[in-house]
Amino acid sequence: MKPVSLLLAVALGTATVVSAGPAVIECWFVEDAGGGRLSKKPSALLLRQSSESPPPRPDLDPERYLKVHDPAGTLLGAFRRYPRDAPAPRCEMSHYVPLPASAIWVSGLTPEQSCPRALDGRWLMVSVSSQVLSLSSLLRPQSEPQPEPALITVATAVLTVLTHTPTPRIRMGQDALLDLSFAYTPPTPKAATSLAPGPPPFGLEWRRQHLGKGHLMLAATPGLSGPMPAAREGAVAFAGWDDDEPFGPWTGNGTFWLPAVEPFQEGTYLATVHLPYLQGQTTLELAVQKPPKVTLTPAPLIWAAPGEAPPELLCLVSHFYPSEGLEVEWELWGGQEGRFQKAEGQRWLSALSHHSDGSVSLSAHLQPPPVTTGQHGTRYVCRVHHPSLPALGRRAEVTLQVAGLSGPSLEDGVGLFLSAFLLLGLVNVLGWAAAYLATSKDSVEKVQHSTFLYFSLLILSPLPNSSPEGGCWLGGQNPDLEFTQTCIKSCHLKHAT
Repeated sequence: MKPVSLLLAVALGTATVVSAGPAVIECWFVEDAGGGRLSKKPSALLLRQSSESPPPRPDLDPERYLKVHDPAGTLLGAFRRYPRDAPAPRCEMSHYVPLPASAIWVSGLTPEQSCPRALDGRWLMVSVSSQVLSLSSLLRPQSEPQPEPALITVATAVLTVLTHTPTPRIRMGQDALLDLSFAYTPPTPKAATSLAPGPPPFGLEWRRQHLGKGHLMLAATPGLSGPMPAAREGAVAFAGWDDDEPFGPWTGNGTFWLPAVEPFQEGTYLATVHLPYLQGQTTLELAVQKPPKVTLTPAPLIWAAPGEAPPELLCLVSHFYPSEGLEVEWELWGGQEGRFQKAEGQRWLSALSHHSDGSVSLSAHLQPPPVTTGQHGTRYVCRVHHPSLPALGRRAEVTLQVAGLSGPSLEDGVGLFLSAFLLLGLVNVLGWAAAYLATSKDSVEKVQHSTFLYFSLLILSPLPNSSPEGGCWLGGQNPDLEFTQTCIKSCHLKHAT
């Protein structure tokens, strides 16, 4: 590819990215109406414009129709990445008054309690939240709206605090990483040159609010010395500026890390960035989840005769969190109709069982009605839905077999063959053992009889070394039984004469 074509492609790609996201954000301007009441008036933030002049908005007060000037690019960049199909963000706008921070550990940021004259004038705070991002930005409007053709007020983004993980869902036992970035632009050139070159010191604060209780989780003041509150629950923050330009603007990082989260650690997390007399804050909703395990008994088959009810089905849903949002459905699949339908029968749920790790378990029961022959081969399915699971949930199933309708399967044939083979082998082994024992008994009796006859011949023989004519001399040989008996008879006759 030629260099010119490559540059053109890059430029077109950059233009595509810049043009993404909403051009205008509709907001509500909230202010005190007295008597404990709040008034809400329509307002708008113009992030970009397609023509040289901004689009007219005669329905808005020019002081509430703001064209955003963002030297750091954090605010405008966040909405360039905003998905086109995402719901419109919620936006509120209100007045803001610069004040020193109230926490003691950040008192070093404001050695003087009086606000410097560089911060005089009108200030606005904008809060934007959605499923994609959550941010707050301190805007400093110009004193007068721009003239026609479109009456609009230009406002500079001074401090922006942003997260791209507004609603993190963390699995129980895993680490939580809560994203946070921020940007600061000195409100006036005089304010930038009155300080030492480089990014100013700042304070970072993370708090958790849950069930009406608040806890300071972590505090940090990069660039300042002094005692700091100890971090809780092993929390760590990556606090620091990303660049060191002498006069700004500057961007920073305050991402929060919490190891091995447990259910008690969920809730609303408030991230606050403190600068001298300015504070920006955004919120994150941390939810801890644990998907359930689903088992169905009896399994994998249940049997019933036509007209009889199958055994009760028990679906155990174990070790999940939170307990809210769990749904158990019973389904029937297959059969002659071959379709899905809700399973009929009596059903009920057990009480929750609580575990030491904070998770819970319960069991779902179904007593199916009597079955028909047409239900042979159908499957009972226990389907569980939970916020921690995909849209289809998690399932377990058993197959219904109607007695008298199922022939032998391949598995049954293999089982019968193996059983017959083992039985035949057992019969053969028993036969061999019986034959061996019988043969051993006959051999012992023959040996005992032969030994008796042998010693009898030795006793009846007159001379061991005489010839056969003088007696039955065996000569140390082992004669057979018939020969031995013949010799004994002969010896008896000779002795008798």
